[in-house]
Amino acid sequence: MKFSTGAEQIEPQVGHLVVAGWTGRDQAAVQHHIDELAALGVAPPSTTPLFYRVSHALLTQAETIEVLGPNSSGEAEPLLINHGGKLWLGLASDHTDRKLEATSVAASKQACAKVCATDVWDFDALRDHVDQIALRSWIKEGADWVLYQKGHLDQILPLTTLSPEIESFDQSAMLCGTLPAIGGVRPAADFKAELYDPVTDRRITLHYRATWLEEVS
Repeated sequence: MKFSTGAEQIEPQVGHLVVAGWTGRDQAAVQHHIDELAALGVAPPSTTPLFYRVSHALLTQAETIEVLGPNSSGEAEPLLINHGGKLWLGLASDHTDRKLEATSVAASKQACAKVCATDVWDFDALRDHVDQIALRSWIKEGADWVLYQKGHLDQILPLTTLSPEIESFDQSAMLCGTLPAIGGVRPAADFKAELYDPVTDRRITLHYRATWLEEVS
C-alpha cells in the first residue's frame, strides 16, 4: 500500500489495524450517536472510547469494495499511520454493515473493508492546529450527492490522546472515530469524503463505491 506525503511516497506494511469508536469530545454528542444507533437496535458500548482490533487485510485503497447485501455505509474518519516510528495523518472510511451492527458492533467492524485515501500528511507538522482540520462526507441518494457528515477534528477526542493505542506498534494504523450523520445513519453504496486543512489550504479526498453481493440462504 502506497501513500504520497507530497514530497515522497511511503509504503507501510500495516500489520496492526484498530478502529476507534465512541471518540466524540462532546459527551452529549457521543450520547446522541449512541441513541441514534440504539434506534437501529445497536446495544450501547461498555465504555467510551472503545478500540476494536480488526484484520489488517481490511485496509484498502480500492475504488470499489464488495459487501453482503444493501445494508452498509461509510463513515469518514481521520486515519493515523505509525510508519517507522513516525505518525502520518490520512483519511479513511469505516465502512460498516448496519444490519450486523444491531447484533454486534465488533462483528460489523470486521465485516467490511476500510477504504483509505492515497495521501497522508506529516502529523508532527499539524499538531498545533490539527483541531482546525475539517472533515466532511457525502453519500449518493438517487442521482444526487447529499452532505452526510460535516465538522472539524475538534469534535473528536484529541488525536494525541488516541495515538498511544498504536504508537507501540510499528506498521500500524487506526481509524480515529467519526462525526454524527446528518439526517441519521443509513445505507449507501456511493461514498466520498475529504479532510481540509485551512492553515495550509490542502485537501485529502476519498471516493469509492460498494457493490452489493446477493444474500443467499
